[in-house]
Amino acid sequence: MRIPLSWLQDFVTVPVDVKTLASGLDMRGFEVGAVEPAPPGSPDGDAVLDLEVTTNRPDCLSVTGIAREVAAMYTTDLRMPAVDGGSAATDSDDNLPSLTVTLEDAERCPRYAAAVAAVTVGDSPDWLARRLEAAGVRAINNIVDATNYVLLELGQPMHAFDFERLSGAELRIRCATAGERVRTLDGQNRTMTDEMLVIADGTRPQAVAGVMGGADSEVSRATRVVALESAYFQPISVRRTSKQIALSTDASYRFERGADISAPVRALERCCALLREISAASAIGPVIDRYPESRTPLTVRLRHARVEHLLGQTVDPAFVTDILTRLGFTPREVDTGVWDVEAPLRRVDVSREIDLIEEVGRHHGYERLPSTFPAMDTVAMAPDPRIDRDRLARRIAGAGGFSEAVTFAFIEQRAAEAFVDDPATLATISNPLSEQFTVLRPSLLPGVIASVAHNRRRERLDVQLFEVATRFTSAGETRGLALAWAGAGTPDHWSQKPRGVDFFDIKGSTEQILTALGVTTPSYTTATRPYLVEGRAAEIRAGDAHLGILGQLAPAVGELLGLDTADEVFVAEIDLDQAADVTRGGGDVRVTSLPRHPSVVRDLSILVAATLPASAVRGTIRSAAPETLIAIREFDRYTGKGVPEGSVSLSLRLTFRAKDCTLTDTEVQQAADAIVAALTAAHDARLR
Repeated sequence: MRIPLSWLQDFVTVPVDVKTLASGLDMRGFEVGAVEPAPPGSPDGDAVLDLEVTTNRPDCLSVTGIAREVAAMYTTDLRMPAVDGGSAATDSDDNLPSLTVTLEDAERCPRYAAAVAAVTVGDSPDWLARRLEAAGVRAINNIVDATNYVLLELGQPMHAFDFERLSGAELRIRCATAGERVRTLDGQNRTMTDEMLVIADGTRPQAVAGVMGGADSEVSRATRVVALESAYFQPISVRRTSKQIALSTDASYRFERGADISAPVRALERCCALLREISAASAIGPVIDRYPESRTPLTVRLRHARVEHLLGQTVDPAFVTDILTRLGFTPREVDTGVWDVEAPLRRVDVSREIDLIEEVGRHHGYERLPSTFPAMDTVAMAPDPRIDRDRLARRIAGAGGFSEAVTFAFIEQRAAEAFVDDPATLATISNPLSEQFTVLRPSLLPGVIASVAHNRRRERLDVQLFEVATRFTSAGETRGLALAWAGAGTPDHWSQKPRGVDFFDIKGSTEQILTALGVTTPSYTTATRPYLVEGRAAEIRAGDAHLGILGQLAPAVGELLGLDTADEVFVAEIDLDQAADVTRGGGDVRVTSLPRHPSVVRDLSILVAATLPASAVRGTIRSAAPETLIAIREFDRYTGKGVPEGSVSLSLRLTFRAKDCTLTDTEVQQAADAIVAALTAAHDARLR
């Protein structure tokens, strides 16, 4: 908003130079973007302030609004412009036609004022045209210029109709009918809806209420009688209309933010006085004011103690009442240091005590407030073990050669159904973005598998990805970790050809992560899942707890997620919450010193049933062996010549070591014999 300094000084004495004034306005929330020289013909020393007024201060979208702030800044008097206080002029002509005003929609237009004037249309005086030009408004003719002048001076939009072009000598404030058209002053035909407010005569709309007048009743040089309009329109209604017809004006800008409902009559009287001053009106009729439900100002309780508490320093109570009075508020003391403050209707931004304190703070001076840090008791937040657990899992997976993927939690229902036993457990989205994002993922595997497919389609054939994130079902949420491995299981090297990834590669990576999480003795049992190849899938358990699943991805499911059917991808998924439950209560991590004595190795080859899990063999060995057994490793599994059908030759390497001495051959042999005896008794094993 542009305000000439000379215009501002009509209403308030400015005791400082323009740069100091601009700085003072800046500190009170009115940013002065520039101070420009006034156009030619302006008074000496004049300048134009280019102000930014925030959307919550529509009362300052005028010269008098800023003048009120300046008067409060420098404790000077505010001089308001002269108006025709009698509503009708003494020389009012009896021959003036009468105007009928019908307010049909008091919700969208709570107040509408109008008056008829006999006018002589011509050019505006130079001083008025220069002021409009300095404020950025083009001069048109003396009638239109007078309404624009009042808009800039008081902040109240106005409009002038050519009375003789109004059918039925009436103005009706009503909703438009759907499809009704208005040709606005810019020459464009605007199509109305039944939610838009228009100003109509007896037959058709003549203006879009609060936005722009119509060309059919535009004031021209031939105009002899005008109907002057000054109204208050509902902000939401004006904004919606302005947006729908893609038309923004100075009037709509002010109405959208909230005009002063007490201003229409005062602005109309000011316009009448101005028309007399510039000799544009020879007769003016009485003001017609349609105001069905008069509004009363809001009263807000203000406490002096609260003012000082929030501003952080002592503020004189006399200053509080003085500054509020100068800004147009009416404070009434109801107790010591307590006021009931009546806010003027133009202050649509004031409804709470804190709003009044802001007014005091602005004029007390934000620059005077001390800069201090808030006093608070700092309490160290207890570490969240879940965050540390997720970080550890990420670190171990990354150290194992996997790259982290971050995928969408929304996936396609068809893909999600492949990873659950019962589709009814899926967490569906009530307002999905598209058909590809209709459910929340029940597993992390669809996302990482799709990422593997994305990489392989771009010639990145060796892919290792992991993701740590949340999984969702209708029963709730759990944290999980997913691994996906495709391509080579060993790196390229000149000494040997790389081999493809297999089941044991993904199993080894899974065990590394579980060990880091504290699950040192997981067990693996054959599993059946629709998304894994039968016979190449295992369930991960620790006691009775289900920790996850691993195996080779079924080609049909891989194809669903973008892979070729020939792609071999091995996957694993760990339930991090279950892993935490298994290890919870384990206490501190315990370490042992480096061994001082050598270890002794014994190899055993035994015949057992081919269906016997290796984990069962390990369990039997652990239960029969002494504490000196420190490691068990299966290094060979043989079927064929010399091995009965239905049996398998399993070769085991047992490592023994004592903490306090070197084991003798006899001690090791006794332990080995006890292990063989236990295997024979438990599994009908035979030593080869």
